Amino acid sequence: MITLKSKREIALMHEAGKLLADCHKEIAERIKPGVTTEEIDHFVESYLKKHGATPEQKGYNGYKYATCASINDEICHGFPRKQPLNEGDIVTIDSVFNLNGALADSAWTYAVGNVSKQASDLMKITHEALYKGIEQARVGNRLGDIGYAIQSHVEQAGYSVVRDFTGHGIGPTLHEPPQVLHFGAQGKGLRLREGMVITIEPMVNIGKYNSTLDANGWTARTVDGTLSAQYEHTVAITKDGPLLLTDQQEERPF
Repeated sequence: MITLKSKREIALMHEAGKLLADCHKEIAERIKPGVTTEEIDHFVESYLKKHGATPEQKGYNGYKYATCASINDEICHGFPRKQPLNEGDIVTIDSVFNLNGALADSAWTYAVGNVSKQASDLMKITHEALYKGIEQARVGNRLGDIGYAIQSHVEQAGYSVVRDFTGHGIGPTLHEPPQVLHFGAQGKGLRLREGMVITIEPMVNIGKYNSTLDANGWTARTVDGTLSAQYEHTVAITKDGPLLLTDQQEERPF
């Protein structure tokens, strides 16, 4: 069942989102060669505790960490680890904050030092695709409009959109209907209504869109070993257009 949020509920989720956005800004300052994703995870745990919040995904289906940390060919759900990040890596840090029962979810791909043009271009197109999708998150539009906008932008650049993992509704629990595909057809799918809160989180690969799952049962990676990037915002559907609950105030096309 899809839950429609009241203005008060959205405001509370926005507070959680602001906290998460600020945390991502802190993470951006910490990502560098030699740092470990385990250290980043510990920082996020401390940040949450300091601000009276909790990591919603920790304990979810047995998951043990406050963040997911996916490096290079890992698409999503990478475990934080002790191995240092290397110059030229890209790493996606994904976390869900719970602030007084209100949730916010955001993932961001970071360059570790100086990265290749191939990696930089992938990150740029994926970031742009996120906002192409968000621009369609308006009352009266359909979920297919979001997916089509993302897929079109990605494929025109010669990349592929991951099919096996999608966005979702959020609040009061972590994963709720509807499923938000990052590919699709215009004018198809569920119609968007005021009060819906969803995540839009395209995962984009340089090569094939197919994924494979590691033996840990969590970490998904590209089947051909190519790089993957992801950017994610939590978005409320309002009568005035899409409201980014996890906005980092970066430049965007709308």
